[in-house]
Amino acid sequence: MENNSSNFIKNIMIEDLETGKHKEIITRFPPEPNGYLHIGHAKSIIINFGLADDFEGKTNLRFDDTNPLKEDQEYVDSIKEDVKWLGYEWDELRFASDYFEEMYNRAVLLIKKGKAYVDELSQEEIREYRGTLTEPGKDSPYRNRTIEENLDLFERMRNGEFENGSKVLRAKIDMGSPNLNMRDPVIYRVAHATHHNTGDKWCIYPMYAFAHPLEDAIENVTHSICTTEFEDQRPLYNWVVEECEMESKPQQIEFGRLNITNTVMSKRKLKQLVDEGFVDGWDDPRMPTISGLRRKGFTPGAIREFVKATGVSKGYGAVDEAMLEHFVREDLKLEVPRTMGVLNPLKVVITNYPEDKVEMLDAEINPENPEMGSRQIPFSREIYIEQDDFMEDPPKKYFRLFPGNEVRLKHAYFIKCNDVIKDENGKVVEIHCTYDPETKSGTGFTGRKVKGTIHWVDAKNAVPAEFRLYEPLILDAEMNEDIPEEKTFLDYVNANSLEIVQGFVEPNMKDVKPQDKFQFFRHGYFNVDPKHSTSEKMVFNRIVSLKSSFKL
Repeated sequence: MENNSSNFIKNIMIEDLETGKHKEIITRFPPEPNGYLHIGHAKSIIINFGLADDFEGKTNLRFDDTNPLKEDQEYVDSIKEDVKWLGYEWDELRFASDYFEEMYNRAVLLIKKGKAYVDELSQEEIREYRGTLTEPGKDSPYRNRTIEENLDLFERMRNGEFENGSKVLRAKIDMGSPNLNMRDPVIYRVAHATHHNTGDKWCIYPMYAFAHPLEDAIENVTHSICTTEFEDQRPLYNWVVEECEMESKPQQIEFGRLNITNTVMSKRKLKQLVDEGFVDGWDDPRMPTISGLRRKGFTPGAIREFVKATGVSKGYGAVDEAMLEHFVREDLKLEVPRTMGVLNPLKVVITNYPEDKVEMLDAEINPENPEMGSRQIPFSREIYIEQDDFMEDPPKKYFRLFPGNEVRLKHAYFIKCNDVIKDENGKVVEIHCTYDPETKSGTGFTGRKVKGTIHWVDAKNAVPAEFRLYEPLILDAEMNEDIPEEKTFLDYVNANSLEIVQGFVEPNMKDVKPQDKFQFFRHGYFNVDPKHSTSEKMVFNRIVSLKSSFKL
């Protein structure tokens, strides 16, 4: 993790090591396996693994799997893949469920100390008794049960004698506390559900706020790094560690979560987009999930550099999505081949070019990286150009193709438009041009200059391809989690976030593989879609356009 002035967590770790508070740094990345990870989780991954690496410490990947009603092995597998793809290896793979017996015993200890009790209030009644930010809570009528009665009831909860929702175990702290998290929080509930890791062994499960600090303490985590929404829970975190008499005392430290314009950062909302069919699964390239970004064509290096550039602080604010795209361009520009693709084809017939001739032309693979060499591309009498590279009646300062005008074909010749062919509806379907054989690229021709250069593909050898062009999934750049009451976040979904067009690519692209990346001249950077591409038809996802106004 890059050391910069905003990384206050690193400064805390330095001090803890220098004072001898800790002998080594141990962090953890603790996702709940109830959905796919998104770009916000990537920041947590990079911070936890990066800081531990800086100090030659350790990082565990630990699944906080305390809610079997929402968890699935699919999510576990996807999270593992995402962490590895970002470039990190965990020291140990752990699950909260590994510690269920230990957590149960610690809950029993709290009961024996008079610090926990079994409550029979309903969920609605517990919420009502809890009070508000301005009014204190009031004691449950079951708060003063004897230790013996609580021990008996809690054991019977474990044995499966009670229905879901009928009883909970609550910590006995302070119903008058100004911090609502300390008003006798629920720490165990009855849930007759099969767990992905423990099967049907348990029918009671610990709540996240109780389990999480115990997991950290059991694993000897030194710094429990989380986002600022957990700051109000830090007193409860410390209370659990202290009252459960844990030997290890982790320190919870909060940082400002990552927010990006035009982006929803909520697993619940992302799951709703998937479940209601707004997107093509969790890995849809419009989704801010790590799997979606990977499928779109983002690179792990770009995401790591982006996160480092956002810094580590307590501050809250939305980062412009253009900043993330900037780092993708920077990561790709020297690494990926350049090629030509026509997304909305218009046929051009070069009337003075021999009908049976196919000429191979030299083209550099990446002019910014000459070491990548060159490629050969075919050229013949018929080619495709972009429809918007021709106008029959152009405005001033339009330098591309129009009747009587001459342009350069990238890597090829000058051509001049002489005739326009239209269909019965008056739509231009073909244009006829002539070429000047003396103007071939690379020959040093200087007889005259043209102001426009357009790209093309050879019609005889072109390979059909599908191009998927993306716009932000969320329309309102200022939208955040505080949506007006009369609306839901679905009202901000962009119905035009995906445009699919059919076109052609150079014939040397016929053997590309999923996740191969290219820069198509003038169109941007593209990735071969791993989900929809087949040997019969390639599908390219646009990663980013070529230019951005973003400045570091």
